Amino acid sequence: MCTILVIDDEKGILRVIQEALTRYGHRVETALDGVEGIQKFDDGSYDMVITDLRMPGLDGKGGFEHIRASGNNAIPIIGMSGTPWQVQDLDFDAVFTKPFPLLDLVESVEKLTTAPLKTAMSA
Repeated sequence: MCTILVIDDEKGILRVIQEALTRYGHRVETALDGVEGIQKFDDGSYDMVITDLRMPGLDGKGGFEHIRASGNNAIPIIGMSGTPWQVQDLDFDAVFTKPFPLLDLVESVEKLTTAPLKTAMSA
């Protein structure tokens, strides 16, 4: 079981991802924007972060950069976006283009959280 932080400004997406990952035994916390996401990240302990890229205020790129700058390079980060070309210059462990099959996300979470070393991959 992993503790996963999911950041997205769409409540429906948060709910669906939270329900799917919880069914597979993960503990999931959510944040409605990048600012809330990095506050939770800084105050908590997570095995993985899944973040949307386009959000008002602090976007997913800013959240990604904050997490990497914090020295937590071993924590896998999955990016989600309806505009995947915006993640080309970032080193996400996986990128999902919305909409995507939830089973693909679950499989990616399983692979990234059980891998002994950080592995770059894309979906």
